[in-house]
Amino acid sequence: MACLCNRIAGADIELSPVCIGNHWIFKDLDPVEIKALSHEALRKKSVKGQALFSQGDPADEMFLIKGGRIKLSKVLEDGTELMLDIRKAGDFVGENMFSEESLYPVSAVCLEDTLTCGFSRSQFEELVLQHPKVGLRIIKTLSERISSLTDRVGSLAVANIEDRLYRVLSNVAKEHGARSPRGMVIQFPLTHEDLGFLTGAHRVSITRAMKALKKTGKIILEDKRLILPALKTA
Repeated sequence: MACLCNRIAGADIELSPVCIGNHWIFKDLDPVEIKALSHEALRKKSVKGQALFSQGDPADEMFLIKGGRIKLSKVLEDGTELMLDIRKAGDFVGENMFSEESLYPVSAVCLEDTLTCGFSRSQFEELVLQHPKVGLRIIKTLSERISSLTDRVGSLAVANIEDRLYRVLSNVAKEHGARSPRGMVIQFPLTHEDLGFLTGAHRVSITRAMKALKKTGKIILEDKRLILPALKTA
């Protein structure tokens, strides 16, 4: 029988081979239990631009991105929107459900048509009570995320804006890009505002740095897609 995710996604969304039932959280469960988890999972198909959840919403669900990409952002008190991360198929969003916080501190907006598969807080709390090792595995993974964020802070410490921007683009391309004969391609749009938030620089500085990187051949802009030639053989 075909996976329920395949039937819901249709032909337009390329799905990750990772399923909610065999994700790292559940890898030690018995096959029968994994099958039951996969069957009970909450599936949601969202279109490009749709919010999976918004900043301030009750944090009562977590989601595996089965297909598509999601932008995480936060609106500051002055109304400025800060782009924090981009999650791809195979990643989780809504991890705040694991904490005592009752509200999502960020918004999750689909960069393309997306299918998610997840659980409510009550479903997951029952699972952890039945399988205590799940909680220990979550602690380990969240620690790895802290290390990743520490690396990102290191990127912001690079003084030269061109080098800082190229480092950020390289990280995005390696994690979310597609390999091509010309290099790694970032296939979704990143505005200068988005890049400014990711690099901690003003939009005007980003515009100048982009022009400099294009002039030196470090990046290529083609049909609104960014290509990084140096990553072709990386």
